[in-house]
Amino acid sequence: MNITEKILAKGANKKTVNPGEIIEVEVDLAMSHDGTSPPTINTFKKISDKVWDPNKIVIICDHTVPPNTIGSAEFHKVTRKFAREQGIKKYFNHGEGICHQVLPEFGFIKPGSIVVGADSHTCTHGAFGAFATGMGATDMAFVFATGKTWFRVPEAFKINVEGKLGKYVTAKDVILNIIGEIGTFGATYKTLEFQGSTIEQMDVSGRMTICNMAIESGAKNGIMEPNKATLQYLQDRNVKSFDVVKSDKDYVYEKEYEFQVDDMEPQIACPHNVDNVDNISKVEGKTINQAFIGSCTNGRLEDLVQAGEVLKGKKVHEDVRLIIIPASAEIYRQALHNGLIDTFMDSGAIICNPGCGPCLGGHMGVLGSKEVCIATTNRNFLGRMGDPESEVFLANPAVVAASAIYGEIKDPRG
Repeated sequence: MNITEKILAKGANKKTVNPGEIIEVEVDLAMSHDGTSPPTINTFKKISDKVWDPNKIVIICDHTVPPNTIGSAEFHKVTRKFAREQGIKKYFNHGEGICHQVLPEFGFIKPGSIVVGADSHTCTHGAFGAFATGMGATDMAFVFATGKTWFRVPEAFKINVEGKLGKYVTAKDVILNIIGEIGTFGATYKTLEFQGSTIEQMDVSGRMTICNMAIESGAKNGIMEPNKATLQYLQDRNVKSFDVVKSDKDYVYEKEYEFQVDDMEPQIACPHNVDNVDNISKVEGKTINQAFIGSCTNGRLEDLVQAGEVLKGKKVHEDVRLIIIPASAEIYRQALHNGLIDTFMDSGAIICNPGCGPCLGGHMGVLGSKEVCIATTNRNFLGRMGDPESEVFLANPAVVAASAIYGEIKDPRG
């Protein structure tokens, strides 16, 4: 069996499972945020009056923090009241950060575990060797009530990535290149298992970026065998009592893809689909109005450091607003201590509190008609960040920073 099948088999109390099989599993951790908690809670109240285990539920307010409308303020009230009534101690509503960053930072993610979240980018946690996937509010309500859910065991694609990344070519470029090849629907309800020397050498931040965007190819989950950097990350957060699960060497995948990154350019996902990917050399010169560095995809310290290298001593173009949002309060504090925030402010960037912000067109950077944004986010669908006539290009942090300086999409490599 592969990693995913072994984890699901254990969760279903079975020795083996097979692709296509319908199974019921016990959930190790369930998460919802301010956008999905209220509908989850409404459904939950129709089926139960007590959650199955308050210690295995995490609720995080991150999509509109602080609330930007009366409606979002009411959503926060609903989640706060529910957490108190149910004795849910893992409740975060003071700007601790984006749910997918907060969970591993607080040591809630363990290799070999089953993690479900009422958010499609829950697949981020596959970077830690966990089976992690998103689900809708109704399914999450039943998890809250019973601690169980069902899955069809997904078929698996092996994604082998080899080579060494060049300067200002990052994990974001790797996953954009992969999605450009596989397509937006090319891996629907499949497991993407990432392997190869590039993945093995990658830091935790990069690995999270790659698994985060597995859903953009339609995948049920993305997953990796934990490497030394991942195990060190877990040790630093005092995460104990877990099993590192590995795929059998003779496992036969439904499909196998090979990617070589030695000579890869920075990649750009052009409007209005994530698989509309091209080399930056084909897109350079496109005028922009906004640049955004942040999100659950690229708001980590490593991303901010990279952007800081490009921005140091430079000024943001007068016609561009550069918005930078650290993915968590921990990252924000680190950026303060090492001088990154000063670098950003000296360049003319706008620094906002941790949260999702403009990624979903929520607030702190909504686009107007015909405005163009280059962002480190994970989606560029029509109207995703604001007006339906706006455009969003996706890129790595160095590309976004360089583009903010020049007022047009720019290769930071010169």
